[in-house]
Amino acid sequence: MGHLDLSTASGMTLALLPEVMLSAWAFALTLYAGVRHRDAVDQRRAGLIALAGLVATLIVVIWMWAADVRSVGLPFMMALDAFRWATSVVFLLGAILTVLLSFSYVDRERLWAPEYYVLLLLATVGMMFMGSGLDLIVIFLGLELMSVAVYVLAGINRRSPFAAEAALKYFLLGAFASGFFLYGIALIYGATGTTNLTLIDYQLRSLGLGTNLMLLIGAAMLLVGFGFKIAAVPFHMWAPDVYDGAPTPVTAFMAAAVKAAGFAALVRVLLHALSGALPAWQNIVWWLAVLTILVGNLIAIAQRQMKRMLAYSSIAHAGYLLAAVASGNALGAGAFLFYALAYTLMTIGAFAVVAMAGHNGERDLLIDDLTGLARRRPWLAIGTAIFMLSLLGFPGTAGFMGKWFILQSILQAREHALAVVLVAGSVLSAGYYLPVVMVMFMKPPVSETAHEQVAARGAGRLVVAVTAICVLLFGVWPNPALDLARSGGHDLASSPQAPVSSTSGAER
Repeated sequence: MGHLDLSTASGMTLALLPEVMLSAWAFALTLYAGVRHRDAVDQRRAGLIALAGLVATLIVVIWMWAADVRSVGLPFMMALDAFRWATSVVFLLGAILTVLLSFSYVDRERLWAPEYYVLLLLATVGMMFMGSGLDLIVIFLGLELMSVAVYVLAGINRRSPFAAEAALKYFLLGAFASGFFLYGIALIYGATGTTNLTLIDYQLRSLGLGTNLMLLIGAAMLLVGFGFKIAAVPFHMWAPDVYDGAPTPVTAFMAAAVKAAGFAALVRVLLHALSGALPAWQNIVWWLAVLTILVGNLIAIAQRQMKRMLAYSSIAHAGYLLAAVASGNALGAGAFLFYALAYTLMTIGAFAVVAMAGHNGERDLLIDDLTGLARRRPWLAIGTAIFMLSLLGFPGTAGFMGKWFILQSILQAREHALAVVLVAGSVLSAGYYLPVVMVMFMKPPVSETAHEQVAARGAGRLVVAVTAICVLLFGVWPNPALDLARSGGHDLASSPQAPVSSTSGAER
């Protein structure tokens, strides 16, 4: 399957095999949900079908990555590079962990709607299109497919007014952001005559459009649209309330996989299509990174609720990822890939603990409610400590290696001030991650019956165990993942450029 001719129907179908396969699985699951949707047994079977589809798709992605599938000539709509396969692995892992976490959660909260898993699959398909699209229209379609599915997932608990509020806020602000994104596409098309990323880059360089006002305004519109999707300051206002009101597995999915998808599309657009306008957008991304790191960390320190603390924490981590993007080099793209994987593991693990320790949406779970957890649920407390220390960037964890990789990319770009801000943000984050560890291990339980309701069992326990082990493994033995991440970043940065003869293609 080594080289595919994307000008043929068979070649394009094979290039889209993972997306086509997962879409077909989602349609089949929709038919099942239409027939069997009455009780918890039907819900669990729907979850198992969704899990099988995600695992099968992950196997196909890894197979195509290992086979080094490439295109004959220039790919015009879908990328066939290591960056695509790496991001698809992150999205699929995030979806698999979310499904596993959802099994016991939906039973406990009585969220018996098999469509829940259909929406998870469709959102994952949208993410894969965002990570692989070589055309702004393809990226936009993937963005909308993902967003519409997640809008519904945020409000899937129809008995909760907070979930309804979360869904409404997310929908209204998401639609507003999509308008910015679409208008940005229109302006870039007006400046370059194309929406293809490769041809945009060619037109930008050959016609000297690096200072073209229409193109720059269009790029700014795209950054506003992406800023909302990744919850970057000052476009973060929706994130805390939406993360707080949504069911906890959905919150984990949004904080990890959805955020990674937004960044994957942002990195591809900036480094592939707009690399010729690097001076124009680099300063903007630099300031977005600084504001996001500082605001996210400072507000997180004041939070006492676990879900809201992790919500503001996720905003701060968006700032770290923006710092990798601001480097504007291949090492930064590779750093994004590694940190996206590490962040997905530790974030879903942390929210899995929240889901086990709380109830009724976990909105009332305070940091102090974990007091003495190590004496009653020692293994769960150890897992929680691993996630908190990794999010902090403690040596020996995947979070530390991810931040170190980002620092390397920043220093290679000679952005020393940004490196100082990143380190300062990590120091500030100790103010809200370490108290969680302290109350679990350094204080006794508040009563004899404390933590009796905390149940670490079934698939949820598997999620905590697997993510904790992977966080430690990537912290002490990161080389294989780092090498794959560097390969993906290099593939993106060295994407083939359109030859002069392709100018006619820009007019299509």
